[in-house]
Amino acid sequence: MSEPRRELSYQDAGVDLAAARQHTAAIASMVEGGTIGFAAAQALPPGLRDPLLVSATDGVGTKLLLARQLDRLDGLGQDLVAMCVNDLVCSGAQPLGFLDYLAVGALDPGEAAGLVRGVAEACRRCGCALVGGETAELPGLYAPGHFDLAGFAYGVVERELAWGPARVRTGDLVVGVASSGLHANGFSLVRALVDEGALPADADLLLAPTRLYAPEVARVRTEGVEVHAVAHITGGGLPENLPRALPAGLRAALDPAAWSIGAAAEAVLATGRVAPEEAWSTFNMGLGLCLVCPERSAARVAAAVSEAAVVGFVEEGEAGVRFA
Repeated sequence: MSEPRRELSYQDAGVDLAAARQHTAAIASMVEGGTIGFAAAQALPPGLRDPLLVSATDGVGTKLLLARQLDRLDGLGQDLVAMCVNDLVCSGAQPLGFLDYLAVGALDPGEAAGLVRGVAEACRRCGCALVGGETAELPGLYAPGHFDLAGFAYGVVERELAWGPARVRTGDLVVGVASSGLHANGFSLVRALVDEGALPADADLLLAPTRLYAPEVARVRTEGVEVHAVAHITGGGLPENLPRALPAGLRAALDPAAWSIGAAAEAVLATGRVAPEEAWSTFNMGLGLCLVCPERSAARVAAAVSEAAVVGFVEEGEAGVRFA
């Protein structure tokens, strides 16, 4: 006669509810705003006449793997917020709230709290609230030590004040704003270079957190500086992202001598394993944000944003970027 099978618990299946409760308690003070039932709730700013609710979602991608490999996780929360909120503010929107999603194979409450703490601090710097999120323990789906991090941001802008391609005109200038490094794009290529020994496994060089542009974009808006459109330079680099801020029939002419591509991009090119054209279509190459504005306001835009300079202009032509 066979022995009766032992009853299985959720923990036997790989989910540690005690660790989950510990994590929830640890991050409770980091969350702002109120709730309605099982959802976060936040009031819109008063005085809006015809508001547009703007939203954006993104993740950190395979930068997570290199961060784990180099044991440098502390900047990932800022990466996550920046990838979402930097997109959001390209419309001129005021960021209001942020939600994060952390999925792990096995929950380490201390490590998870550190990641959420980074998200909360970046939200504070951007002027938006971390209103909630989800931490999912998914044994079998993620290998031990692996995790994924995604975020969702929302904000608001008056319809008549929203920036976008429809405002752009021939002769507008492009003000480029320096990136803090590679940000969070192109890391499958970076990891391949590190793994083959072509690129140094330098966490300070490769894992610098993505620059948060929201505070400076807010300053441009508050000071009433005229801006027509803004592009966040992410995957696909300048050739793919800057045209998204321009209308049909117009293109950007850029002078690469007008800015520095930065140490990280220089290191990638120095390997000799990546063609320049591939680098320009993969990485931000030193510019994380581009503001398109009329010539009369370019100097004020550049003055309101640190590490910014006029890097080109808008001209008639087939959609894209022409490097002058």
